[in-house]
Formats: sequence, C-alpha cells, structure tokens
Amino acid sequence: MIPILDSKRQYAKIGNDVEKAVCEVLRSGSYILGPNVKALENELAKYIGCNYTVGLNSGTDALHIALRALDIGKGDEVITTAFTFVATTESIEIVGATPVFCDIDPDTFNIDANKIEALITPKTKAIMPVHLYGQPCEMDKIMDIAKRHNLYVIEDCCQAIGAEYKGQKVGTFGDIGCYSFYPTKNLGGMGDGGLITVNSENLKNRIVALRNHGGAIRYHHDEVGVNSRLDEIQAAILRVKLNYIDEWNKARREHAAIYNDLLSSCSDIKTPSELHDTYCVYHQYTVKIPNRDEIHKMLQEAGIGAMLYYPIPLHMQKVHAHLGYKMGDLPNTEKNTEMVISLPMFPELTLEEQKTVASTLISCIEKSKALA
Repeated sequence: MIPILDSKRQYAKIGNDVEKAVCEVLRSGSYILGPNVKALENELAKYIGCNYTVGLNSGTDALHIALRALDIGKGDEVITTAFTFVATTESIEIVGATPVFCDIDPDTFNIDANKIEALITPKTKAIMPVHLYGQPCEMDKIMDIAKRHNLYVIEDCCQAIGAEYKGQKVGTFGDIGCYSFYPTKNLGGMGDGGLITVNSENLKNRIVALRNHGGAIRYHHDEVGVNSRLDEIQAAILRVKLNYIDEWNKARREHAAIYNDLLSSCSDIKTPSELHDTYCVYHQYTVKIPNRDEIHKMLQEAGIGAMLYYPIPLHMQKVHAHLGYKMGDLPNTEKNTEMVISLPMFPELTLEEQKTVASTLISCIEKSKALA
C-alpha cells in the first residue's frame, strides 16, 4: 500500500524534537496563549513576509474571523470558487454573506481571474481566491480588480504555505491571508490549528479580540467574539516543523517533476500546470484522467492511495442549494471535478514508490480503455 500521505515517516525524523517541545509545554504550566504561540506568530510573520500573524484554532475560523474583521455580513456578496473545500464558503455563510461562484481556470483549477469582474455587483464586498493544491492564483490581476472596485481580498492559503507568486509569498497580497495547520497540510500540527496574516495593526488588534471572546482586555468584551485560540502544544509542534517547511516544499516540487516525467508517455494523463513565475508547493499532486471513477477504484484495489478531492462542486452541494445554481452554470468547474485525481504526495515519498504509482496509473488507464 502506498498512502496518499504518511505522517509516520515525518514523525520518525522529527519525533524526538517534537516530544521534547511538547514535554516542555507540559512542564511549563502555560497552556493557552503562551510563549510558543507568540513565538510562532512572530516566526511565521517573518517567514511569510507580513507585519503580523494571529494564531487560531483552525483554518475555517481564520476565514470566518477574517470576514468578521472586515465587517462583511448580511447583504454582502463575496466572489469565490466552487472548486474547494466547503470551509471556504461555509465561512461566508456563517457571517450571513452570500457566496458568488466564479468558474475556474481548467489548467490551474484556481479561480479564473478573467471572469471575476463580470460578477461584481453593488453588493460585492470582497474576493476570496483559493490557492488550491498549493498553486498560487493570479494575484496581480485579482488585486487590480479589487483596487478598481474598492473590494477587500481575503486569500485562502490553507493549502499553500510557502507558495509564491512572482517572488512574493501568498497571504501577503490581500487584506488578510488565512492558513490551516490541519495535520495533512504541508505545515501541519498534530491536531487542529490556523493562522491569519495581516499588515494592518488595527485589523490585527480586532482579530486578536475576536479570537478571544471579542475583548482585548480580560473581562472587557466589546463585541461578540469566539473562542479560537491556537493551542500552546500545537504551537510548540509547529515551531519544530517550521524549521523544515522549505525543505519539505522543495521535496514536494521534486516529486512533482518526477511524476511529470514518469507520466509523460501517457497522452491520457494531463499533469499539473504551473503559472509563469510561481512557486507551487504541491499540497496535492492532481492530474486529469478519463474514466476517473473507474480508474480510482482500480488504483485502490492495487494499493495506491489516490484521492478524489471535491468531486461535488460547492454550487451543487445541498448546503448551497438556496443560492439557485444549476448544472451548466460553471462548466469548467463541473468538467474538472469529474476528471481530477490526486496521487500520493508527501516529502518522504520514495522514487520507487513514485515509479509504482505512475506505472500502475498508466496500466489502469490502458486496462480501462481496453474494456470500453
């Protein structure tokens, strides 16, 4: 069995350091908003290239609190993509705003920046691009549109820590960037966790208050907030892992290049595309293939842990049925959700495993064609 991700291999390398860091927290008696959270926030601000970061308990809360901090709510519209995890649009609905779905670029799977402007109405308050699978969106086009229409930009970077667009890390273009530290992420904790990046001190202060019951001073509550504090133990673990993130992202890129080469002989496989002058961090290595569902079943039977991420686009999900979208409204999104499959991708993946994955995928495609 070759898994989609093997966190045990990562732990075998850094486990001693992680255990030491966790034990230090346990002995310290400081478990909530302690020194590790503050240190991690400072270290990530430096790494990402922003003025401030705020640790939270999930990427979903990062998106939700970002919207709250920008006073986006009932009657407002937020333009985003339907090809992503539901947390993106869940956060919009939580604050009472309305998701407006834009179709994707079929090569990158990201929001098509050329189709955003046509969706802007007097109710539009923000654009929420998602750097899906670690591939940066076209942020120069998106920021130009936002500037001309006086819109906020909230970057969903939950799959893209370390990714760069034209030499600048994602999460630093818009008003707010949102990250997840879910265990499967490129920088993942051993539990839930999230982060917001921001350059405005006023916004940072409000986010800090919102994460802690709406108050900056203990027992002084200025608005309705939430309890969304990054755990001190998770912060300590993430500080250990942060030392390796560039190495791990580099390994992912090397694996992607190997996959590209191994799969190049099969014309039925469309390998991932990278925009010019971008640094994709391959949270997932996702290809397009014919007869996807049938081949996915074959791969599973062969012990290949391939995954189908987002097979039902969000505009067709029951939770968003009230928005009135129908099949055919987002043709690129709908077509691609039926074709994409993600192959095993993690830093410790071996060359022999990649060769097995590639040869098995090609064999399954040929078998599927022969049976057709």
